[in-house]
Amino acid sequence: MAAAGVRAWFGDSLAVKGISLDLHEREVTAIIGPSGCGKSTFVRCLNRMHEVIPGARVDGEVTLDGKDVYAPGVNPVMLRRRVGMVFQKPNPFPTMSIRDNVLAGLRLVGQRPDRPAELVETCLRQAALWDEVKDTLDRSGVSLSGGQQQRLCVARCLALAPDVILMDEPCSALDPIATAKIEELIHELSERYTIAIVTHNMQQAARVSDTTAFLYQGELVEHDLTDRLFTKPRHQRTEDYISGRFG
Repeated sequence: MAAAGVRAWFGDSLAVKGISLDLHEREVTAIIGPSGCGKSTFVRCLNRMHEVIPGARVDGEVTLDGKDVYAPGVNPVMLRRRVGMVFQKPNPFPTMSIRDNVLAGLRLVGQRPDRPAELVETCLRQAALWDEVKDTLDRSGVSLSGGQQQRLCVARCLALAPDVILMDEPCSALDPIATAKIEELIHELSERYTIAIVTHNMQQAARVSDTTAFLYQGELVEHDLTDRLFTKPRHQRTEDYISGRFG
């Protein structure tokens, strides 16, 4: 997946200022920067979620497998099946069981799997949750702990068989033990999926990502291999941010 010259507005306010960034297959890209720098807005442009906000608009180009996702005729709902998202706050559907939460995305796009029980088990196993919930699949999704709810949301995303998974600060509401489980899960998923993770935690970015992009005031300042960006940044603003001088 690739973005080229992406700009995004909230009304008259320009929040993302011409960002170009490639997400490489089966790699984790961390997106870091101070609050309000456009991280989440940029990621939401990748699967056309930004446009659902009243007064919001996007220009530039976003491609998936070389095809413009903003081209006429592209169905945003079907795009979001291929480019899934896990949000900052776990959001299982409160009236649904654990089992039905996993299948909810497919049902929203009008699809019913041939073997739903197998799919539920597969996705929960991929989300490292199966062993914890296999005997309680009829319980409400919101009966789980925060970390379990977040992994349930990952399983719901995986059920759609996405090509790309976007994660918008997926650990910010979790305790350190749950955070460690999500980070381990990201490592495992990166063997099969392309992942972009927005994070305010630079230590987390260093732990989970292959490459890191630093955004500041809506602009991409630097994108490089994670080890290199954190040890030998090319730009002074990057060094100032990762050393804690601002942000």
